[in-house]
Amino acid sequence: MTEFNFNIDTIDGKARAGVLKTSRGDIRTPAFMPVGTAGTVKGLYMDQVKSAGADIILGNTYHLMLRPGAERLARLGGLHKFGGWTGPILTDSGGFQVWSLSKLRKMSEKGVEFQSHIDGSKHMLSPERSIEIQADLLGADISMQLDECTNFPSTRDEAAKSMEMSLRWGKRSLEAFGEREAQTLFAIVQGSTFPDLRKKSAEASVDTKVNGIGYGGYAIGGLAVGEGHEAMLETLENVMPHLPANRPRYLMGVGKPIDLVESVARGVDMFDCVIPTRSGRHGQVWADTGPYNIKSAKFAEDLTPLDETIACEASAKYSKAYIHHLVRSGELLGSMILSWHNIAYYQNLMSRIRASIKRRDYAEFVCKFRQNLEK
Repeated sequence: MTEFNFNIDTIDGKARAGVLKTSRGDIRTPAFMPVGTAGTVKGLYMDQVKSAGADIILGNTYHLMLRPGAERLARLGGLHKFGGWTGPILTDSGGFQVWSLSKLRKMSEKGVEFQSHIDGSKHMLSPERSIEIQADLLGADISMQLDECTNFPSTRDEAAKSMEMSLRWGKRSLEAFGEREAQTLFAIVQGSTFPDLRKKSAEASVDTKVNGIGYGGYAIGGLAVGEGHEAMLETLENVMPHLPANRPRYLMGVGKPIDLVESVARGVDMFDCVIPTRSGRHGQVWADTGPYNIKSAKFAEDLTPLDETIACEASAKYSKAYIHHLVRSGELLGSMILSWHNIAYYQNLMSRIRASIKRRDYAEFVCKFRQNLEK
C-alpha cells in the first residue's frame, strides 16, 4: 500500500492545516466529507457538492452492497463513474449500519451475519468481504477496516472485548487490502470512553503492519453515540497523543459545527456526518449562531437570504420568505435548497477554520465561535 502524501502546512496549538494528496485530487484538511449514503448526497447534484467546496465525499458500504449491489456497481464502472463524482471517495466498512439497522445480526470471529433491512435476505460481512467491496468493487480511494461498533453505555469488559475484536479484524482487513498504488486503508480506534482501552487500541493499531506496511490513516470510532459533547472531547484528548503526527486523523460520524470546531482544536483532520442534509430535509438551517427552523412564522415575509457571505446560490440567492413558503408547502425544492445551503455552510466553516489555523489565531476563532452560539 503506497502511502498517500499527507502534508501538514501549519500547526497552531494542536490544530493542523494541511493537504492529503490522492490520485483523484487534493483534500484540504481539516475537511468535512458530505455523506453520499446510496451514491448520492441527498437532494444535491454532484456539481453542487463540488461547487460548495467539498473535496471528498463518503460512500456507504452497507447500503450499496444491498442496493444496487457491489458486483453490479463494479460492472457499471465503480462508484465514481456510477455517481458522477470525479474526486476522492472514502467508504465506511459497513459495520456501523449492520450494528444500527439490521433486523438480525450474529457476531462471530469470522464477521457479522446479518439480515437486510430491505428484503430480509441474509449476508455475511467479514473483514475480507468488506475490503473486497470497498476497494475492489466500489473502487474507494480510502477504505475503512471492518470494526465492531461498541454499544454505549457499555461495561469496561464489554468495551474491551469489542475493541480487541476490532483489532483482530483490523489486521485481517490490512492483510486483505495488501499493497495498492492509488488506494489506502484507515484503522478505527475503539474503546468507548475508557482512556486505557482507547490508548491500547490506538497503540496497537499503529503497531499493526503486514509485510512492513501499516495503515494510511487513523479514525476514531464509537463516538457521537450518546456519550455527550464533553465526554467526546475528553476521549479525543486521551487518544490523540497515541496517534502518529504524520497521518490523517478522522473522527467518524461527527457532527454539529461546534463539535467540528472543538475537535479540530484537539488535532482532528477529517469529519463526516449526515446532519447538513438531514437537517435540510426537515426545514433546519445551520448558521454560526446555531440551527433555526425556516418554517417559523417570523420568516414568512423575510426577504433576506440565508447567508449572503457564502458563495453559494442556495445561501445567497433565495429569500427566507421563499424558502419558508416552499417548506411549508411541502415542495421538494425547499429541502433541496436547504440541504445545499447547509453543505455550503459546513464547507465555508471548514475554509474559515483552515484560514484561522494558517493565521495562527485558532484559539481566538474557537472562542468567538462559542460566543456566537451563546447569543
